[in-house]
Amino acid sequence: MIPVPVFLYHSVSDDPPSWIAPYTVTPRVFREQIERIVDSGLSVVPLRRLVAAIHGGPPLPPRVAVLTFDDGFADFYWTVAPILSDHGLSATLYVTVGAVHPPGGTPTGSLLPPAPMLNWRQVNTLDALGIEIGGHSQTHAQLDTVYGQKCADEIAGSKHQLEDVLGHEVTAFAYPHGYSSPAVRRRVREAGWTSATAVENKFSSAADDPMRICRLMVRNDTPEHVFQDWTMGHGPVTGPVPESLYTRGWRSYRRLRAAVGSPVGGPPQET
Repeated sequence: MIPVPVFLYHSVSDDPPSWIAPYTVTPRVFREQIERIVDSGLSVVPLRRLVAAIHGGPPLPPRVAVLTFDDGFADFYWTVAPILSDHGLSATLYVTVGAVHPPGGTPTGSLLPPAPMLNWRQVNTLDALGIEIGGHSQTHAQLDTVYGQKCADEIAGSKHQLEDVLGHEVTAFAYPHGYSSPAVRRRVREAGWTSATAVENKFSSAADDPMRICRLMVRNDTPEHVFQDWTMGHGPVTGPVPESLYTRGWRSYRRLRAAVGSPVGGPPQET
């Protein structure tokens, strides 16, 4: 299996809120990383190319990478998009629907702590410019700890709202915190999403699970040599990978905490 690095970013800012700071890179570092990707000989392709290959479509070129961004921070519009445009690169932006707001208005509500987030006009503009807009649930809930109509609203409801705003189908989903389960993945598929990304901190491949695509999370403390290894296809194993005992145990613990009214919160975690 040829490894495909699917890079996962969150915020790109010099002054992020403290809660997302560990998962933020500065604009300078981001530009350097993009240049490192290009200089390494990787071709950045849209996520849909990887998804099509996973579903048995046209094979991928030998050395490709995919860029993804979670949550929907406003800095994507002001900082990330111009850098991507400078290099002619594509990306997928997964937005937490309840965190997006009308221009000058307030969002419908999410579990994310306060931070500057995109407005719907900016989301539409990015969509028109060729950025793939994907779903990241309604409120950023840990989907493997919610059930019934609540889970349906998070998965299917967010899809319908995005499609109503953008005026076309959206097919790419990302699990908040990277958390899923067999039941959640089944709901995502039944809702009409054709792909879903996790974290795993492993390479993806054309043989990956389309409902659990592996990504590499870029943090503010990701060493340069590690990022360089990722661009050269060295380091992590290549997906698909089975769920580990740790992942299953951590899911059970979080479900127990949620059931007793004391859910485990915090920013995205590795799974």
